[in-house]
Amino acid sequence: MFTLGSSHRFFLYGGAVDMRKGFDGLSGLVRNSLDRDPLSGEVYIFLNRNRTLVKLLHWEAGGLVIYYKRLEKGVFQPPDGMEQGGKLPWSSLVLMVEGIKVLDSRQLPRYTKP
Repeated sequence: MFTLGSSHRFFLYGGAVDMRKGFDGLSGLVRNSLDRDPLSGEVYIFLNRNRTLVKLLHWEAGGLVIYYKRLEKGVFQPPDGMEQGGKLPWSSLVLMVEGIKVLDSRQLPRYTKP
């Protein structure tokens, strides 16, 4: 069951990834390149060189889960200026997966718990 939502923290891997990598290969990228723990409950997002494939790696109770999507047309467009291991808001992930490119926007102030 797809259990990801706005309560999770999302991190985008900045480079192109060989999508033949599975649980162990992606976990190794998280540990070695992002210097994070793949078992933390955070979600890690990986794109291939052509940006037509996306994998999300996530730890749920009992084990790791990979969500995988292939586009038949178009590409996944990550937000401009994302750096290696950059935190990605849930809303940006949804826009990226749905193929929506926001050309001009501004975030209205909202309270965030410190």
